[in-house]
Amino acid sequence: MEVLLLLKSVIIAIVEGITEFLPVSSTGHMIIVGDIINFVETSGVNFAHMYEIVIQLGAIIAIMVLYRKKIIDSIIHLKEYGFKMWFYIIIAFLPSAIIGVLVDDIIKAKLFNTFSVSLGLIIGGIILLVVEKYFSTKNVDKQTCDIKNINFKQALGIGCFQVLSLCPGMSRSSSTISGAWIFGCSTKLAAEFSFFLAIPTMIGASAYELLGTDYSNFTFSHGIALIVGFLVAFLVALLVVDIFMKFLRKYPMKYFAYYRIVIAILLIVLVNLNIIKV
Repeated sequence: MEVLLLLKSVIIAIVEGITEFLPVSSTGHMIIVGDIINFVETSGVNFAHMYEIVIQLGAIIAIMVLYRKKIIDSIIHLKEYGFKMWFYIIIAFLPSAIIGVLVDDIIKAKLFNTFSVSLGLIIGGIILLVVEKYFSTKNVDKQTCDIKNINFKQALGIGCFQVLSLCPGMSRSSSTISGAWIFGCSTKLAAEFSFFLAIPTMIGASAYELLGTDYSNFTFSHGIALIVGFLVAFLVALLVVDIFMKFLRKYPMKYFAYYRIVIAILLIVLVNLNIIKV
């Protein structure tokens, strides 16, 4: 059981590291893969839900490492632009934080399953296609291109779009990038702001999850699985973020939208055929 728990935890962590910053929903993919490999059955429902949230922090730390120069510069130049930048990131963080606390139990009870994730993938994919087509290249010469120049309206708008990601399958990355496009940000800034917004979002979500989890049935093996999963998610994310940014320089994000829709339809078919249990 201990070896099986560790193996399944590593599989989930690899999925998290690959998908956290792609507009395809990391939580949704972890739920789907978790259903396929019966992760809840092996680990227990309390650990599975906590694990799927907390290991995302490992991927977020990868962002902090990769963007350490910008983070340090924003602290050094706090008066010039750093305070404003982080203030707007917190503004963007607040809508999902407040609503997330209010509906967290409902979402876990009703939406943490492959069928709900599939619907989220389709809806989010359609939103991504429409927004990219009509907003990503709109008034290019007037777009905000530097995180130092983002304003209150843009930050709040992006934060409101992040609320969509509370539903598994919608994707935090996809939702925030779509919001950034609508509010006049360039594709590069949309991705970058999404990365920075992930820092308070996932630190807050992980802390909330860790404080609210019942540890009475946890074992030493659970602890080892969490540590290993955290490290795996961190290392995989380190590799994926750079690849993602290079991809954005050459290709549109519609390909991720197509992937979301195709994989969701396939999953709905598999669920209805009882090949995947929900």
